Amino acid sequence: AMIFAAGLGTRLKPFTDRHPKALAPVNGKPLLQHNIEYLQRHGIRDIIVNVHHFADQIIAFLEANDRFGAHIEVSMEQPTPLETGGGLMHAAWFFEGQPGPFFVMNADILTDLDLDALYRHHLSHRPTATLAVTRRKSSRVLLFDDRMMLSGWQNLSSGERRISRECVAPLHPFAFTCVHIIEPAMLPMVRQQGVFSIIETYLDLARSRDIRGYDHDGDRVVDVGRPESVHEAERLFP
Repeated sequence: AMIFAAGLGTRLKPFTDRHPKALAPVNGKPLLQHNIEYLQRHGIRDIIVNVHHFADQIIAFLEANDRFGAHIEVSMEQPTPLETGGGLMHAAWFFEGQPGPFFVMNADILTDLDLDALYRHHLSHRPTATLAVTRRKSSRVLLFDDRMMLSGWQNLSSGERRISRECVAPLHPFAFTCVHIIEPAMLPMVRQQGVFSIIETYLDLARSRDIRGYDHDGDRVVDVGRPESVHEAERLFP
């Protein structure tokens, strides 16, 4: 699996003026630890974490905890964070020779999504990637057809809309949980370079490849990106 932990975390100021967002505590435990343990509960022990903002603090935290008894590598991004797409490609070496699909998630997402069920769903369809989504409120949504094939993206605040594949029936909006499964064969297909969002890649590939959504409505999901969301996370994830 890969955990994205390189972001500047500007929405979580003032904590991120002195610390990386991934080390923001929720009930006394850093977000990064919550998600390492979450992955481990589902049998995932080979993990790469990308770092940039206060990278030394994340590295020291992993070392101080003996990397939680797992195989955890660090992907350093300098002089600038590469966003999700660039970060994945910068760490692509970690997945070379991987026989099966791998997980990707954001460090600042807490969820009780059943990763085993998500994995089984992915294997039953074997798309290029499967994105975990729910119908929760969000200003930016992914658009899926009736078969849960990614067909577009929309900013509900600005009205900006991007369609990857035409569909006669109305498209259905879902909020991305920022947990996904990727087939290793996707990595050579990525045309973008440098700093870019993985969503750009998914929208490009959706024109000709199967990028599937996995609806896990009913599960708890908290984007711990703002100070007020920490209180919600502490209530839901003791």
